[in-house]
Amino acid sequence: MHRTPLAIGLVVLFFAVPAQADTLSNLDGRYAIDPSSRIAFSVAQIGGGGINGIFARFSGTFDLRPDDIARSNVRFSLRPESVTTGEPRVEKFLRSSAVFDVAAYPVITFRSTAIQSQGSDRAVIQGVLTARGTTRRETFEATLVKRQGRTIAFRVVGDVMRSPYGMDVGTPIYSNIVRFEMMLNGRRR
Repeated sequence: MHRTPLAIGLVVLFFAVPAQADTLSNLDGRYAIDPSSRIAFSVAQIGGGGINGIFARFSGTFDLRPDDIARSNVRFSLRPESVTTGEPRVEKFLRSSAVFDVAAYPVITFRSTAIQSQGSDRAVIQGVLTARGTTRRETFEATLVKRQGRTIAFRVVGDVMRSPYGMDVGTPIYSNIVRFEMMLNGRRR
């Protein structure tokens, strides 16, 4: 598959905040990922096309500590049975034991382990992603897109190799890389 969700990296965006102390202090706190967020993925195919989809069911939080980004953290989970591609046959295959194996592994999780500022509105989030019983380190990039009142939005992107998670069916015709592009909307609790 292509740049990822998993969501995991979604929360990465929440840590990319401007460097002014008075602005940052306004962003401090715990945010819940809002259902209006979008977790999209794509897997390229030789000769064009590929698979594009979204995950409709997910949840998570991010604790933003602008004065000490290293203390910030992100936790995210998604339900792979909620995958939609616009093609029922492809969705059924993705949910099967060949890919997500939703019967045995109903949840995919991400937990940050390190967050590094990359300027006033960007951050790199490193963490552990668990899918199909396998846990590996993954990295996502987050960019602050909007903040208003108690809400904040990040664009989070990342590439995840699918073979280490036992989801490499169809390679090399389909790329081993899943690209995740997420728009994470958070609301301060």
